[in-house]
Amino acid sequence: MNIENTTTLVALKQSGYTSKSIKDELRDNLRLRIKSGQPVFEGVYGFENTVIPELERAILSRHNINLLGLRGQAKTRLARKMVGLLDEYIPIVAGSEINDDPLEPISRFAKDLIAEKGDDTPIAWVHRSDRFFEKLATPDVTVADLIGDVDPIKAANLKLSYADDRVIHFGMIPRANRCIFVINELPDLQARIQVALFNILQEGDVQIRGFKIRMPLDMQFVFTANPEDYTNRGNIVTPLKDRIGSQILTHYPETLAVARSITQQEARLDAQQAGAVLVPALAKDLLEQISFEARESEYIDAKSGVSARMSITAYQNLISTAERRALLAGTDTTTVRLSDFMGIIPSITGKVELVYEGEQEGAAVVAQHLISDAIHTLFPGYFPKIEKLERDATASPYAPLLEWFFTETGFELLDDATDDAYKQQLDAVAPLEALLQKYQPGCLPEEKYFFKEFLLWGLVEYEKLSKDRIAVGYQFKDLYSNYINKL
Repeated sequence: MNIENTTTLVALKQSGYTSKSIKDELRDNLRLRIKSGQPVFEGVYGFENTVIPELERAILSRHNINLLGLRGQAKTRLARKMVGLLDEYIPIVAGSEINDDPLEPISRFAKDLIAEKGDDTPIAWVHRSDRFFEKLATPDVTVADLIGDVDPIKAANLKLSYADDRVIHFGMIPRANRCIFVINELPDLQARIQVALFNILQEGDVQIRGFKIRMPLDMQFVFTANPEDYTNRGNIVTPLKDRIGSQILTHYPETLAVARSITQQEARLDAQQAGAVLVPALAKDLLEQISFEARESEYIDAKSGVSARMSITAYQNLISTAERRALLAGTDTTTVRLSDFMGIIPSITGKVELVYEGEQEGAAVVAQHLISDAIHTLFPGYFPKIEKLERDATASPYAPLLEWFFTETGFELLDDATDDAYKQQLDAVAPLEALLQKYQPGCLPEEKYFFKEFLLWGLVEYEKLSKDRIAVGYQFKDLYSNYINKL
């Protein structure tokens, strides 16, 4: 449709335009997308076989939707992606506060204007990007904010009595007519405010300060909620839940590959950082595994969840830790080291809700436990599994490495060592190279030293070596010599 030439009601009628509700609009465009094989919710990973099919069914059913899930599960992102299913432009009566359809006006303003000007009624066009409204539910939200109130200033300026419905100032919901309207954290909305939504969702009328206005608003509601809220911070009142057509459960990534895709998309590194710091694939997996460990940790409240934002901010901190080290060394490029993971601890401590045992340990200690647990979990996927009890320790593939530590006084990896010094330190432990060539022969040259360090940390987690924090780095020793020194 050529909107440039369609500026009056008569031109709109001659163009063949027909009115369509927003739910039919979303449904028809979704049908076309599915038929043509086009992606519907691009940039949302891990929901392809779970959440997205349910969301598509809800849209095809013309339902209002509640997305229920823990923090950081892309609920709001899914709602925003629905904008792509709207028509690019829709016509409205020019000057209408509530986006009146020129062929089916519902406000007094639009009806009076059409009655006065007829086919010459001016038409304006609204782009789909302007048809998305979002409101965070907070305890201070009022009915006036959402639905509307009497405006005494308007009454005085227009010299109208308070009995005239033209004194009404519409709230966010009427102004979002023919749009997608999202209420985030619905349980935080006070019960009396939730009650005010009943008629809008079902009957299509609103009541403002005694005015009962028959206004069949045409809207697609999307609500988001956290299941923890149902018991801790508030409730979705039962009659409101009854009026929401589909409740869809979201979830966290189920695989490391999906989690990595999300982090890489959201981390937003500038070109300078991306070019200066190489992150080995194993380091990326290790970073994501930390979130998986956190969701299973006895120190962290599982009901609160561990947001995907933790991995995103941790990745940014990991890059920055390596970047700072390179700046101190006066070099332009570097590779992430396993010891750099200590730099992500501030990203973890603020993102997890600790239970009593976790509070006793302390947030920073819990974060270190999570890093250790992630190394412990991933280690058998890259190197031979270490049994707790071995019949013949000399037959272990790690025997030469352990023997090296037994005969040496110790080995130190310094935090701010230059790349050359860091490599020399690791190359000095000759058995590391033999293990790497045997069990990771396809390892990329630029990732080799991360694997070597991973080997050392893995043996520590399986209690084959000891690791002590010193002022400027870490010291690795034979486990038994460490015991002897403590006696």
